[in-house]
Amino acid sequence: MSDGLTQEVARAADQLIATLQERTSGSLDYSEGSLAVIEELLDEASNFAGDMSPEQLQGLSQDFGCYILEVARREFGGRYAWFEQRDQPVLVVGEPAFRVALLAWDKVKGRLSGDKADNIPFFYSGFAERARRATPGDDVLYV
Repeated sequence: MSDGLTQEVARAADQLIATLQERTSGSLDYSEGSLAVIEELLDEASNFAGDMSPEQLQGLSQDFGCYILEVARREFGGRYAWFEQRDQPVLVVGEPAFRVALLAWDKVKGRLSGDKADNIPFFYSGFAERARRATPGDDVLYV
């Protein structure tokens, strides 16, 4: 399932880039820096979230979340697994020495609801720093 899940997450991220290509002038390049653009887009979208259906909000959360997961996978490697408790993919990096895992859909959903505390670059930075300085035996989940 992991390979299929990897393809699905990557496909959703690629589709988001294609959809937003004109709007973002090609700035969505899977770099950590591109998450500032994601933050701006989510901030703007949060102004209209009240007018969106639950399905539209879920779709945006999934698409933007997949982009964030792909930024992390391209930087740190790792594998996707399905996180049953939250019904979404989780990226796990560092195995077998350690595990630093990242969930993104809920964070995007929070940001879309207007919660500025769910800042995407800040969230990713915390994950990335922890992944870089992980030591054997670490087992951490970023939600």
